[in-house]
Amino acid sequence: MATNTLLVADGRVLTPRVDVVDADVLLDRDAGTILAVGKDVATGADPDARLDASGGLVIPGLVNAHTHVAMTLLRGYADDKPLDAWLQEDIWPAEAELTAADVRAGAELGIVEMIRSGTTAFGDMYFHVPEVVEAIEAAGLRARVGHGVVTVGKDEAAARADVRESIEVALEYDGAADGRVRTAVMPHSLTTVRESLLREAVDGARDAGVPIHTHANETRDEVDPIVDERGERPVEYADDVGLLAESTFLAHGVHLDEREIDLLAARDTTVVHCPASNMKLASGIAPVQRLHDAGVTVALGTDGAASNNDLDLFDELRDAAMLGKLGADDAAAVPAAAAVRMATSGGADALSLPGGRIEAGAAADLAVVDLDAPHLAPAHDLVSHLAYAVRGSDVRHTVCDGRVLMRDREVLTLDTERVVETARKRAVDLAARTE
Repeated sequence: MATNTLLVADGRVLTPRVDVVDADVLLDRDAGTILAVGKDVATGADPDARLDASGGLVIPGLVNAHTHVAMTLLRGYADDKPLDAWLQEDIWPAEAELTAADVRAGAELGIVEMIRSGTTAFGDMYFHVPEVVEAIEAAGLRARVGHGVVTVGKDEAAARADVRESIEVALEYDGAADGRVRTAVMPHSLTTVRESLLREAVDGARDAGVPIHTHANETRDEVDPIVDERGERPVEYADDVGLLAESTFLAHGVHLDEREIDLLAARDTTVVHCPASNMKLASGIAPVQRLHDAGVTVALGTDGAASNNDLDLFDELRDAAMLGKLGADDAAAVPAAAAVRMATSGGADALSLPGGRIEAGAAADLAVVDLDAPHLAPAHDLVSHLAYAVRGSDVRHTVCDGRVLMRDREVLTLDTERVVETARKRAVDLAARTE
């Protein structure tokens, strides 16, 4: 019998069927799990604590399945350029100047932003991963993290060292933060890591028992060179090097043909859709409805705040639903319920993390959305509101692993004022060093 319980009371609840019921949610704070969902779950339970959800909708914590969280320091630093020029002319030179303390500051800033907008888990590819892990541990979120490998411009020794670091980081930090941090080996992309080292990364991940995460088919410039040099599509190439697997999750998947979609479905490989970044960088429109039709799991990610420019997954939900319709030329494509699944259970499945569903036995990761704002009236269809009308600022409470991270818009685990001030100073210093 649980002895440390939290009752999320007097709200409505989004069920795994993506419908809404009047219910309370009883959490086991020690185990970090949901004990029960229903109208009478507190009867005889005498909960130790209570979280007011009256007038609100209790939803699974959102899952940001692809981001580079410390890139908050580069928010607004370089805009209005295509991906290759943006990376090579602006982002990579700035990232070369990043210190471990910079990454810690940027990670904390991004984590505060995510907590305040109802995200409880995220997938992160970046550098100085120990600093990211420490920020996650302090903040109380859940994440799958990894060191991003780029071998472009490096000699053989430096390139191999980069791959080894990704593998070693994955081994060292898997299970950190009381199990809330899991890891993956993360080669940056199929064009920024050469084939022999991609194979080495795949072997290292398999030996470590962790997933692989990479960017794939984000732009035509990531597709055409592989087709020209190898006579096969990028996803076919990924399969040839052993990268595709049930645990693998690929970011973007914008330029996929039918053979690639079928191959992703056959391998149970997940795609993380990042619509705002894809629009801002003019990368294209991912074929989300075709992926869904083929049975491919699709999750949502913000990408980094330098190409989005925020980490509010509700923005991404709206963009995904609307862009999906435009891409399919069909107003019925990527309906509200499908978009909500992408941001919750789809993300949890992509990252192989608990969460994404409110039901007995699931991880106690949830958020309470306040429904009192004028832009959420009238309440004809709350699932529709989640996809098309809710903003991150509507989130009242955020809970992860049974721990209240934000109550009544106040983040309890990090000092928001300190985090913002530190990040602002470090961002200014970073820009000055990069000039």
